Amino acid sequence: MLRLSLALGMLAAAVTTASAANIKLLTTGAYRPVVQDILPNFEKQSGHKVTVVSDTAGALIRRLRSGEAFDVIVLTSDGLDALADIGTVSADSITPLARVGIGVAVPLSAPQPNLYSVEAFRQTLLGARRIAYMDPNTGSTSGNAIVAIFQTMGISSEVAKKTVLVRMGPAADAVARGDADIALQQASEIKLVPSVRFAGLIPAQVQVYTTYTGAISAATQQQDAATALLSALSDPGNEAILKRRGLEAP
Repeated sequence: MLRLSLALGMLAAAVTTASAANIKLLTTGAYRPVVQDILPNFEKQSGHKVTVVSDTAGALIRRLRSGEAFDVIVLTSDGLDALADIGTVSADSITPLARVGIGVAVPLSAPQPNLYSVEAFRQTLLGARRIAYMDPNTGSTSGNAIVAIFQTMGISSEVAKKTVLVRMGPAADAVARGDADIALQQASEIKLVPSVRFAGLIPAQVQVYTTYTGAISAATQQQDAATALLSALSDPGNEAILKRRGLEAP
């Protein structure tokens, strides 16, 4: 009986090993914290292993155009629609995952900035010594959104004189280093920097929300595993994770 039990156990382990897959996930930086929270349990339950590559939305699209292989991708909705149009991802697999707004970071010792109205936010920006945000030329979703917000508020020229453009890592790192006294970026990325204070979202009247969507590569060789991962990322039970990380359900 013991031998039979051992044999059955070895057989089950062999089947699990044979069905386990190595999955490559490409994700934008704003959604990466959610991925980090979901993956440990997914890997434990499924037996699959996931390699995560994180970059800006624009950089991910450039990588795909260069032929980089992947199994699952998390990107902005517009970006995924464009990839579906050219057959890079399966259109049927496109699944909304979360949305996130632009937030404000300040030093831990700084007073709470006034974000309660557009005019108060405008004065906060005009009174800042240096303002950090992601360089739009990197393909950063938040960087491009923030430039548009400044234009809407009519302060582009004033802000240009005090801008600190960040190309790598969270924009809030510039605040942590003392290179800026305020940073604007998607809330989920600000919350990755514990040495700054997340002061809140910018006013609703000028807010720009970005919806992140997942999809499966049209060329994946790991269809079942990729489908399982996308299902885990879109599980409604992730709402608490999204909230903790500064995102919300789509």
